[in-house]
Amino acid sequence: MTVEAPPAPKTFALRPVAVVALGSAAVLLALSPWYGYHRDELYFRLLGQRLKLGYFDTPPLTPMIARVSTEIFGDNLVALRVVPALYTAVVILLIGLITRELGGGRTAQLLAAAGTATSAAVLVFGHSLLTAGPDLAFWLAAILFALRALRRGDGRWWIAVGVTAGLATYNRDLIALLMVALGAGVVAVGPRSVLRDRYLWLGALVALVLALPNILWQFGHGWPELQMSQALKIDEGDDNRVAFVPLQLVLVGIPQAVVMVAGWRRLWRDRTVRAFAIAYPVAAVLVLYAGGRADYTVGLLLLMYAAGCVSAAEWRRRGLFVGLLALGALGQLLIGLPLIPASALASTPVPSLNEVARESVGWDRFEDQVAAVYATLPAGRVLITENYGEAGAENRRGLGPVYSGHNELYWWGPPPETARIALIVTDSPQAYRRWFAQCEERGRIDNGVGVDNEEQGLAITVCRDPIAPWTSIWPNWRHYS
Repeated sequence: MTVEAPPAPKTFALRPVAVVALGSAAVLLALSPWYGYHRDELYFRLLGQRLKLGYFDTPPLTPMIARVSTEIFGDNLVALRVVPALYTAVVILLIGLITRELGGGRTAQLLAAAGTATSAAVLVFGHSLLTAGPDLAFWLAAILFALRALRRGDGRWWIAVGVTAGLATYNRDLIALLMVALGAGVVAVGPRSVLRDRYLWLGALVALVLALPNILWQFGHGWPELQMSQALKIDEGDDNRVAFVPLQLVLVGIPQAVVMVAGWRRLWRDRTVRAFAIAYPVAAVLVLYAGGRADYTVGLLLLMYAAGCVSAAEWRRRGLFVGLLALGALGQLLIGLPLIPASALASTPVPSLNEVARESVGWDRFEDQVAAVYATLPAGRVLITENYGEAGAENRRGLGPVYSGHNELYWWGPPPETARIALIVTDSPQAYRRWFAQCEERGRIDNGVGVDNEEQGLAITVCRDPIAPWTSIWPNWRHYS
């Protein structure tokens, strides 16, 4: 009796997938100057001025990208967004490879690449320098390598998974969610023979060794990642849970979501990769329990979409899906990219759907308004903000020493005892009167376009003569979010 050999993998449609990937990167770069910095970009630029192994609220990779980008391309907005455009191209190539690994041919790979390139999540992550962008690339690489280990029966790919997971911890520790969810899937539905594969455990060891410096840094600093997770759960958890399901649809697009259902079924019917069909609901439940954001599971959403494209390529009414995908892309582009003029943004639903767009508007005016008041104050004054984005904006403007009790920046303070005048940007000016002999409001922030973001309406307050040493006052201003 002869044993039928497994079908050879489909040819990778490199040229069409690469055209989509490079075209997406080009569009992202062309639109990179629009609106302005996002608060996280201002923060990473600021952190990049003090490179180290870890920060209270983020591992070192993204601040390092910010530093290298500004050193190579210049200290400007476009420079910060070169790398996000490039790793978006990598994400699209990885989706093509994942689709191929799941049995998809040229049409399926092209559908997967096009749908990924026009999903709001990928557009947002590719437009701005955020930790979510590299994280998505790491997730998809780990998923691709795990698929190869499971489908090809070649355990050596688990080592590649381990390398990817270990390196990903220098961007975000969220890769652990994927590993736990996939592990739960393997235990629940198999193939359990994988658990006896020495390469699986070797891959786990490699991941641990690569992540060890990050783990030791966390241990030596009192596990700040856990403190941040708890703070985010308290601050945003309830809102994140309510928005989780609808935002899953917004992040990938309605046509893509329909295909995702077919993709989940395809994963479930394939015994070799059924664990991934379990991984998504496990990850979703864990994110909901922790009060995490909807975008934390985007990597698995795109996996299901890629699997669905293998089926969609065989549909008789494939043309209808392509038309719906193109129609949906228009909405996704409007949500994910700065195509709507900032002056009209407030009259659209985009600010409520895309936090990155909402928080990228008005920074130049913010800096101008703060600078105008700062210029009226005598030498020796200091700037104090309540969030890291504002601190990053004032640092970029070069106004002077900036201090904040927010996240990592708390550890950069307090101001020197010689500082007797503080310009404070706050939503609670009355709260600072207890710390100073005198406080006066000198204006309110106005972004000029009516977008209701975090800075809109904040008070520019000048406080004089702190009533206690700065070292005593400073701990009262520490906050994490």
